[in-house]
Amino acid sequence: MIEAFAELNHVLQALLATTFCWGLNALGAATVFLTKSVSRKLLDGALGFAAGVMIAASFWSLLAPAIEMSLEGPLPFYLPPAIGFLLGGLGLWALHKALPHLHRGLARGDLEGPSVTWRRTTLLILAMTLHNIPEGLAVGVAFGAIAADLPAASLAGALALAIGIGIQNFPEGLAVAMPLRAQGVSKFRSFWYGQLSAIVEPAAGVIGAFAVIAARPILPYALAFAAGAMIFVVVEEVIPESQGSGNTDIATVSALLGFAVMMTLDVALG
Repeated sequence: MIEAFAELNHVLQALLATTFCWGLNALGAATVFLTKSVSRKLLDGALGFAAGVMIAASFWSLLAPAIEMSLEGPLPFYLPPAIGFLLGGLGLWALHKALPHLHRGLARGDLEGPSVTWRRTTLLILAMTLHNIPEGLAVGVAFGAIAADLPAASLAGALALAIGIGIQNFPEGLAVAMPLRAQGVSKFRSFWYGQLSAIVEPAAGVIGAFAVIAARPILPYALAFAAGAMIFVVVEEVIPESQGSGNTDIATVSALLGFAVMMTLDVALG
């Protein structure tokens, strides 16, 4: 199966990998069919785990290869990763300012972005969609980078990133769907909204793969851009949400565990 996957076009690989990530998000959201609620401690631990995975993926799967690729360029090797990283963070910041959204557990008055009269559920989904764009972009860029035939880019490394993002998508789907179910939303609607936020990942993955295949010189910038976008999401959303209910020890230990799992995947497979 791995051999057959390796023979596919890299854009198709990115599409399949990000579809796998979305599938695990949907699987996490599907837990609403088994139970109506889970403890806040579990949700905070799940978010902490997701934060740890994203931080580790940002360095091991994105920044480290970007630095290695920059060694061959005309600029000082540290500039492309730094520039791309900052642009990624600024890009997500701009999206946050441009799109109305509401983070989980916050009141309607805490709406971010332009003021609108949209339903609370829609605003929650937009917040999670913003969260998932850099994840899909990261996986797509990793697979697109393989086409450049550089030692720093490998199928094993891209697969490790996709597996890591997929693993942390499961608790993310759970963390979106379960609070909706606890508020009295139907099982199907809770599941639908839970998986909907990650459906953007395949589209972002294909865009990322196309971009780096079309323009090899932007590879270090693109990898670092995805890393900066993910770190922005972790600092802006995931960690504050995981720590906001008082379960700081659980969230912190889970973040360390998530980091260790992603680091192990990348080092062992990549």
